[in-house]
Amino acid sequence: MEKTYDKIIIGGGSAGCVLARRLSEDTSTRVLVLEAGRPDHRWDFRLHMPAALTYPLASRMYNWWYESGPEPFMNGRRVYQPRGKVLGGSSTINGMIYIRGNALDYEKWARFPGLDAWSYAHVLPYFKRIENRLVGDDDYHGTDGPLYLTTADCDNPLFDALFAAAKEAGYPLTDDVNGYQQEGFGPFDRTTWRGRRWNAARAYLHPVTKRPNLTVQCGVMVNRIIFEGRRAVGVEIRRKGRTSIVRGDEIICCGGAINSPQLLQLSGIGDPERLEPLGIDMVQSLPMVGENLQDHLEVYIQYGCTQPVSLYPALKWWRQPWIGFQWLFRRRGIGASNQFEAGGFIRGNDRVAYPNLQYHFLPIAIRYDGSSARPGHGYQVHVGPMNTDVRGHVRIKSADPTDYPDLVFNYLGTEQERREWVEAIRCTRNIMTQPAFDRFRDEELAPGPGVETDEEILEFIRQQGESAYHPSCTCKMGIGPDAVTDPELRVHGVEGLRVVDASVMPAITNGNIYAPVLMIAEKAADMILGNTPLEPLHVPYYVKETTQ
Repeated sequence: MEKTYDKIIIGGGSAGCVLARRLSEDTSTRVLVLEAGRPDHRWDFRLHMPAALTYPLASRMYNWWYESGPEPFMNGRRVYQPRGKVLGGSSTINGMIYIRGNALDYEKWARFPGLDAWSYAHVLPYFKRIENRLVGDDDYHGTDGPLYLTTADCDNPLFDALFAAAKEAGYPLTDDVNGYQQEGFGPFDRTTWRGRRWNAARAYLHPVTKRPNLTVQCGVMVNRIIFEGRRAVGVEIRRKGRTSIVRGDEIICCGGAINSPQLLQLSGIGDPERLEPLGIDMVQSLPMVGENLQDHLEVYIQYGCTQPVSLYPALKWWRQPWIGFQWLFRRRGIGASNQFEAGGFIRGNDRVAYPNLQYHFLPIAIRYDGSSARPGHGYQVHVGPMNTDVRGHVRIKSADPTDYPDLVFNYLGTEQERREWVEAIRCTRNIMTQPAFDRFRDEELAPGPGVETDEEILEFIRQQGESAYHPSCTCKMGIGPDAVTDPELRVHGVEGLRVVDASVMPAITNGNIYAPVLMIAEKAADMILGNTPLEPLHVPYYVKETTQ
């Protein structure tokens, strides 16, 4: 059965929710959102309690549960890569940390051919349009947007020690890593409101689902995009075991940095040398579809704590009913925080113009899977290089849309990456061994005292490095042979098809990528609707003068 819509949005994730709201504001535009996952039910505490973030990250109910292929520079390890398979997408399973990136990230974007309208001045007004920042607005922030931002209180004494130690190590403090100065340590903004996760679905989609021109369908797998000649005219979908076709005047792919290139390749857009042997009819030769994959790798630097101030007691089973009660009925307590309340951005060397290392601090020593190096009080900092020059790929292995693609990141695959990792561990140890931590610091649990030389550090990264879950750049926007989409996110060489998600980034940003994805979608909405773009905002931003 066929039904025609004006806009078909493939993926009800972060970008898809933004577009659903913005495009359906025009009552004459019929909008369909197709999401492969389940709804983000309001009663599901595993999705909406901030402290319960490990549940959706470790559950096939809510995510695609990708793994990389054997990583050639990580001793052949497969690296876990969760992606949201639920309404709201990865904003429903992420760590709720709101980081825009550095202003110089977007100045770098603007230097790519054709991307001058993606400079910091051009994207800043769209960031402001996203936000309802509860501490108030300024030249860098908004308070009228749909996404609530709560700035962390950082009331655990371990956060005070972190900030003091950073100063002792020679690094600045900043009161807003998304404002004038990203460089330094300070509190983080989080996508929570009244003690609940405030994902893209809650912010953008649920308030408008009753619009008569907006249809949202969950549990729908899109097998491929249908073309007539070079024009996209619909999608083939599978729902409850039945296959059908839905027609649309414009198809907008919002599947993310893994699913979007996979779908393009399944639909005949990609490298003919890889697709034709799989029996896929070619629509457009674009060899860079699925290439240029970028991500952030991170490790935990963990210490035991000599004082009973960490969150370790919260892991005891007999305390969890009280934590749940406080959250459910009062929206407060440990359950109301994602615990990643502070961190920072520093330069691991003086050759880089802006920070290339990011930190998240956690007042407990624990892994995402709930395991810990030892029982007892502890704390940890997550660290990893940001401006990676490593490139991987997403390549389909068959014409079956349920067959996961070949996913390789090539972590640690360049000299720069390896050098920055050694710098990252040494800079981190310098901070964590400052006098401010003396009254709390017990033994180093990870990497541990046996890891000292450059090669020992790199071997630790090979064994323990984990993705920070920021895959991006696989449908790069721009002009030229290495671009998949044009500056307005239309797929090169075809008509009626755009990609709007993290895959269109030309280069990964400095930090968590959720906020940049929302910005891309907000900006894309104006492009799709033919609206006049928001006026650029030229405001100052910090660049350290001692860069060599």
